[in-house]
Amino acid sequence: MQGRRQPDESTLSETAETTYDRDFTAPQRFAPALVVLWSHDEPDRVGEVVVLPPTARGMSFTLGRAVESYEDGSLPLTLRRLRPFASEDRGPFQSARVSRWQIRITVEQGDELAIEGIGKGELRINDQPTRGATVLPGDTIEAVGRFMLQATRRPLDWPRPGPWPDPFPFGTADRFGLVGESPAAWLLRQQILFLAQRDGHVLVEGPSGAGKELVVRAIHAASSRGARPLIARNAATIPERLIDAELFGNLKDYPVPGTPDRSGLFGDADRSSLFLDEIGELSETLQASLLRVMDSGEYQRLGDSSMRATDVRVLAATNREPGELKHDFLARFTHRVRVPGFDERPEDVLLVARHLLRGFAARDPTIAERFFVAGEPQLSPRLVAALARHRFTAQTRELTELLWRAIATSSSSLLDLPDDFVARPAASTPAPTADSTDPRELSREQIVAALARVGGVRDRAWRELGLRSRDQLKRLLKKHDIT
Repeated sequence: MQGRRQPDESTLSETAETTYDRDFTAPQRFAPALVVLWSHDEPDRVGEVVVLPPTARGMSFTLGRAVESYEDGSLPLTLRRLRPFASEDRGPFQSARVSRWQIRITVEQGDELAIEGIGKGELRINDQPTRGATVLPGDTIEAVGRFMLQATRRPLDWPRPGPWPDPFPFGTADRFGLVGESPAAWLLRQQILFLAQRDGHVLVEGPSGAGKELVVRAIHAASSRGARPLIARNAATIPERLIDAELFGNLKDYPVPGTPDRSGLFGDADRSSLFLDEIGELSETLQASLLRVMDSGEYQRLGDSSMRATDVRVLAATNREPGELKHDFLARFTHRVRVPGFDERPEDVLLVARHLLRGFAARDPTIAERFFVAGEPQLSPRLVAALARHRFTAQTRELTELLWRAIATSSSSLLDLPDDFVARPAASTPAPTADSTDPRELSREQIVAALARVGGVRDRAWRELGLRSRDQLKRLLKKHDIT
């Protein structure tokens, strides 16, 4: 359908480039990062991140309670509350459960990070016990009984100059109800404000349950039309034989005596916005009936001989591919914005889950009494790991249903994973090696072959060989005179 687009039509990324200095969805503008999903003693740290400089390839860092370098020179990292316009240094973990140096992180090529457990306790990556492994975005890293992280990315140009016009506490819902601190969530917020300040019909795309109606209502509320009520209708429920009457209204006693006078959806939405949900369910005939009023605002009520005029902005939503719409109907939408699913912002799932649980608790005090401590929901690490790694097909709707099942089946004060939960992994990642290899059993040929498989990158070779650390590989290289 791109060949049929009108000159003034815009897509999500194109609008972002028009509005902001840079399109920070470009992969080269990202740095690898780790985001906190869960902390046993510091639940308020969920959503905080450590960002690894992409230029530090081969360098090692640590994360724990320490603020000084590890014995091998690895540099300590601190957690930050990072947003496009602000960065707040929150320091390292404070809990006494966490070792001073709990994990070591080595920057490898691209988004790859080598993770090694160097503190007390067990390390699990993607829910598999290990001493160390390479992780990619979406993978989970758990210092068992202490904290859980997820590999992700953050834009290199965060923070940017200037404040956000609608401040709200970190990790909570903004004034429109949108929850998330990921780049995808912030790009969506920027799109909402951009579109709210302009006119032109808007098509909101995205998977079912992703929050398309939330975005539509936000665009309307933040616009100059927001003082008037949003007129909404599910387009799939409009019978084809009544479409003209529903959309444009009719005169009294037309088409049969006793029929009341109706202004129609476009009449009701004059000087406001008309939200047509599931617009993709309209037949091509019904889509064609909207072309004139979307172009000029002119329409005719049934039984009326004169034309009427309305000033309406159409905000439509669909979970179908836009190309399935009639091409001239699609061309009437000056702007298009896509609402990302959880697969595009997995680090936001836990923030959304906490927001939903707070809403449940506000309406049901028994939930608050049982599963909340100091205003924070208590989630088991097993549930957190499952939510972070699950591929949601119905997005927030599916998450809501899963949380209610957890509430109904949990036997303790911790919200736990329902026994009948069926996982759909969000991505396939190689399982880390659980057992280490005895270095005395490795031959020179095996070591050389492992180095060749990983392109000579030694920080990957020791993991490939199943060794416990880089130091073991260094000693073997010296022993076998491998340079």
